[in-house]
Amino acid sequence: MKILVLNSGSSSLKYQLIDMENEQVLAKGNYEKIGMEGSFVTHKANGEKYKYERDAKNHEEAISFVLEQFTDSEHGVISSLDEITAVGHRVVHGGEKFNQSVVITDEVIDTIRECIELAPLHNPAALTGIEACQKVMPGKKNVAVFDTAFHQTIPEERYIYPIPYEYYKKYGVRKYGFHGTSHRYVSNRVAELVGKPVENLKTIVCHLGQGASLCAVLNGKSVDTSMGFTPLAGIAMGTRSGDLDPSIVTFLMKKEGLKPEEIETILNKKSGLLGISELSADNRDLLASMENQDENAKKCNIAMETYTYIIAQYIAKYAVALNGVDVIAFAGGVGERGPDEREMICNHLAWMGVELDAEANKVKAEEQEISSQNSKVKVWVVPTEEELMIARDTAKLAK
Repeated sequence: MKILVLNSGSSSLKYQLIDMENEQVLAKGNYEKIGMEGSFVTHKANGEKYKYERDAKNHEEAISFVLEQFTDSEHGVISSLDEITAVGHRVVHGGEKFNQSVVITDEVIDTIRECIELAPLHNPAALTGIEACQKVMPGKKNVAVFDTAFHQTIPEERYIYPIPYEYYKKYGVRKYGFHGTSHRYVSNRVAELVGKPVENLKTIVCHLGQGASLCAVLNGKSVDTSMGFTPLAGIAMGTRSGDLDPSIVTFLMKKEGLKPEEIETILNKKSGLLGISELSADNRDLLASMENQDENAKKCNIAMETYTYIIAQYIAKYAVALNGVDVIAFAGGVGERGPDEREMICNHLAWMGVELDAEANKVKAEEQEISSQNSKVKVWVVPTEEELMIARDTAKLAK
């Protein structure tokens, strides 16, 4: 069985074709600038990388071109599109209606559309990808895998906000959480690595990248997570503020004469590491500035200290949610490739008995335990495989 996994953005399309017999990635790539001039695709197959400058007016054209590459006479990986059993789609928001992945029907599409106001940047793109696949590959089963689904096990007293309850009833204002597919994969995978059933573990997953969130996983189920009503909540990120005193928002709007859209742009795209350092949203740039002790070093140091301190605070917070911690797992671009960040975070957790092995912590993008033998909490690096989790769900439903 071969599964096509799609992650559709407003002007992009990330994809993987996975053979589920051995879970091998046969081909993958990223189509960029769809609907714009100069659109192109970077395609990887058979150990080779190809780049095509190919205009695509819409996702339908982009998907059609990608499918051609799968069956290309020179670098194709399948002989016919008939070999593709089903298509799995990443959908960011499923609201309260979906607690697991589902086969896409007209009713499912209607619900995804209803959630657009909760994820205005992401859900429309997912719908575009789904509708394009239905046109290009009629008859193929399509599956929706929701970022929010894994967090539907969070108890009501943890997902409700301390504002008038009527806003939850009227508008669905509550914590939803995101990165659920990643948190589910990592929590299950780290259980395999430590040799214990996931049902017997208290795990904190730190998915750290430009978008970042933490999740408290008790016995395989999400019981709290840092992102909330939107992906802006929680820890500070590359350009996102994370949690704030709510009055800061109204204060700045009054002082600066800002409209809602303008303050949203500031909090989503001009804050976080970029906002404090005034240099970059990329951790690597900040660490380089600190190492070189250039004119930006002081602000970069403050940004990194703030960032890692907040993450450590959330880990401590989730130790309360779990009533203890067995494993802390780092994933995502920064979590997988950031030994300095991991060290800074874990230094704040020595009181919990967390202790890293300095040599092991040098690892990048590989599965490895990085805690010392004396550490009371195991610490692991576990590269996330969201596409594989989507493929697994899709294969299961396709059967």
